[in-house]
Amino acid sequence: MTAVAQFENVGKVYATGWGRRGTRAVAGVSLQIPAGQVFGLLGPNRAGKTTLVKLLLALGRPTEGTVTRLGCPAANLATLTRVGYLHENQHFPRYLTARELLRFYGALTLMPSDTIPARADELLKLVGLADRPDEPIARFSKGMIQRLGLAQALLNDPDLLVLDEPTEGLDLVGRALLRDVIAGQRAKGKTVLLVSHVLSEVEQTCDRVAVLVNGSVVKDASVADLVRDPKTGGRRPLDQALRPLYEGANA
Repeated sequence: MTAVAQFENVGKVYATGWGRRGTRAVAGVSLQIPAGQVFGLLGPNRAGKTTLVKLLLALGRPTEGTVTRLGCPAANLATLTRVGYLHENQHFPRYLTARELLRFYGALTLMPSDTIPARADELLKLVGLADRPDEPIARFSKGMIQRLGLAQALLNDPDLLVLDEPTEGLDLVGRALLRDVIAGQRAKGKTVLLVSHVLSEVEQTCDRVAVLVNGSVVKDASVADLVRDPKTGGRRPLDQALRPLYEGANA
């Protein structure tokens, strides 16, 4: 199966100052994210998940190894027009309205200018903000900002959608909406990379997951295989399957 993103023996060391030894965030990571799937990136805090996302989005460069995105080196910024990204913590200009923000990001993504207004309104309806298009973001709750962030990530109809802790601040209705959006991306043959600590959401939405512990991949398997109890052959909760792997963190 074609890989939309690929990490080959990737390592990253962050400099910590003159004469000091750098901090290693990831080491020897080799990983493929297949096209048309929802792929989960899991692990305890400081496992290296955010570093891998940054390398994938060319927000940093690997110290070792290579990162490929949509068939090109990650340093090729042209392919970013085919990527959507929802950050864990949104920091949108609070003086803009929801409609203004989406039109601004549409221009940044190099969308045809004549398609942006209709696409913005379509997405505001999709995420449940159609009744607040001209209200300043300063008046939005955290959940509303997260919904707006999801709309922004979908603006350019991306081939690769990267969601970093997307359920943050969402209520039950918002989480159901997010699951529907992810399912819709899969149905269209798009690829979703989901970074989350909410294992119930991962279990419901992901086809496959990779687990990072201490900067290395310790498991890369389908969700179906992970939740299969090796003793009984029945189904077990995902957190039960992952707990032994997480216990090795910072050991």
